[in-house]
Order: sequence, then C-alpha cells, then structure tokens
Amino acid sequence: MPVPLLDIATLTFEADHHPILDRLDLSIQPGEIHALLGANGSGKTTLAYVLMGCEGYVPSGGRILFNGTDLLPLKMYERARLGLTLAWQEPARFEGVTVREYLALGKPDFDPVPALKQVGLDPDRYLHRRVDKSLSGGERHRIELASVLAMNPKLAILDEPSAGIDMLSITHIIGIIRAVKAGGGSVILITHQEDVALIADRASQLCAGRIIFSGSPREAVDHFRGRTCVRCDGEVCNDVRP
Repeated sequence: MPVPLLDIATLTFEADHHPILDRLDLSIQPGEIHALLGANGSGKTTLAYVLMGCEGYVPSGGRILFNGTDLLPLKMYERARLGLTLAWQEPARFEGVTVREYLALGKPDFDPVPALKQVGLDPDRYLHRRVDKSLSGGERHRIELASVLAMNPKLAILDEPSAGIDMLSITHIIGIIRAVKAGGGSVILITHQEDVALIADRASQLCAGRIIFSGSPREAVDHFRGRTCVRCDGEVCNDVRP
C-alpha cells in the first residue's frame, strides 16, 4: 500500500461536551481528489478547520499525519508552510489589500493573471480592486480559489459554500481541482454538488462525525442519496455508532 499524504486516525473533536468528530478515520493519497459528502451538521467543515489548525479547533483525541509529520502540535502558518491550504466557505476580507497583493503574498514574482482567468475573473477588472466588502461573496470566493492556485499546495481543502454556488460556475471549480492535481497536489472536496463530486477519484460520506461509507464517487453519491438526512443528528444512520 502506498504511504498516504494525509492519515487521520480516531480523530475526536468536542464542543460543549458534544462530539462533532467521533473517532474519525480517513486517508488521502498523493495526487488524489477525495470528495466528502454529508448533511449539514455532519462535521465536514469542522474537519476542515481541525486539519488547518484554526483557533478553537483543537481535537481531544486522535492523530493527524501529513506527509509523515504530526500536524497537531503545529500552528496554522506552520501547516501552510508544509503545503496545506483551505479555501474558506466564507472567505475573509482584507481592507486595504488589492487582489494583486493578496494573490502575491509571499511570492513577489508571482503572476496572478492566469489564476484569475482560471476562476473566470477578468484581470483588468479585478487586479486593482480591494479584497473588501465592495466584492460580492461569489467574487471573494473566486479570488479565494485563485489564491489556492497561487499557493501550489500539496493538499487543498475546498469547502464549497452551500449558498451562492450559482455565482461560482461548476466548470471553474472543476478547473481549479484539476489544476491542483496537475501540479502534483491532492484535494479534499467538501461539496453539495453531485456533478462536482463525481470528478473525484474516491468519495466518502460523513455522518455524526464519522465516515460511514467510502468508495467510488458514484457509489458514495448513491449512498448519500439513499439517506433521508437533511440535517445530521446521527439518528437516521443506524450504522454510525457501535
């Protein structure tokens, strides 16, 4: 078996003594696109924040190895240096920072034009705009995706927004995913869009903080469709808990 790029074992995270991630196991191989499906409240975004090391998201148990390195003691910026990046579901705003400056952070020779074109934004219109409230949510998310390309990550976590997807062409999202893979990176794709999930190499369904199914994207989509979950409470999926 090849050595995983990301190896998660019995990962547990609690909020107010309630398990959000419950002994979760997941592995991602180098160059793999892995789609993650699940109802609202199943723990998808929490997993992304724990992996990235966001403030307040310290697990109470388990292990996360990234390229053989234990991530848990590392700060967010240290994880980013290792090649881990997250496209936020709600992208941040940076008052006073232009799109050009944002995309070139830490990379003074980086040309942001191809990245903007990849996400469907006209560089002439956007390079000098500020990354602030003057941009719509859809525009900010596209710029966030362009920043993923700029980082050339080893693992990109793409947390697709549940709203505003009409402003984010599925073609552009698929293009970003394929560009990361072409650069040698892997992708964890958190999505509600079946068409997007089907481009993955593998897919898993998350319920009540645990992986309850992994397989081909088609199998995972069919499994997810077969459940009646709208918001995850762990009750519908009787096979979740021992």
